[in-house]
Amino acid sequence: MIREAKISDAKTVARLIIQAMGELAYKFSNTSDYNATIKLFEHFFKETNNQYSFENTLVYVNDNNEVLGSLNAYDGAKLIELRTNFLDYLSTHHGLNNFNPEPETQAGEFYLDTISVSPAAQGKGIGKQLIDAGIKLAEELGHTQVGLLVEVDNYKALKLYQNKGFEIKDEKKFIKGSYHHMVYQILA
Repeated sequence: MIREAKISDAKTVARLIIQAMGELAYKFSNTSDYNATIKLFEHFFKETNNQYSFENTLVYVNDNNEVLGSLNAYDGAKLIELRTNFLDYLSTHHGLNNFNPEPETQAGEFYLDTISVSPAAQGKGIGKQLIDAGIKLAEELGHTQVGLLVEVDNYKALKLYQNKGFEIKDEKKFIKGSYHHMVYQILA
């Protein structure tokens, strides 16, 4: 079942966000320390008005209400607003002064930021269900385009998104990495 995230999901979802982000998560925390990085994303998951907030997260739970997957998504037009608190915190608490990553999304698209499934639950269609839920939410909110970024060498994810109807729109640089900017058009 897919439901809106709750603050109590913080520990599990923070781990899923880090899993989805890979090395980017450590660039944000400005450390290679896993526990410090977990604490950063738990903190922001519990807060409001930021990219990684529970407010912007859907979770997939099993019959025992265990979180097995998460989707973090929001209106691309709100990126700067949602990113401000996060970047201010990184500057104050993680020594990342003047850290201002390139925009990964923009107005006109509903952005799927992180999609992640627990390793033990992968291969069971949970990721596909989360993507479908993100598209459905975008449509309910009146969006006609859904966007996401995928690393250019992540062929498995690229194939998954293409099979779900996403097409490569262009290439983007984001924190020194190369990404396909993929778009799904919602038909009226």
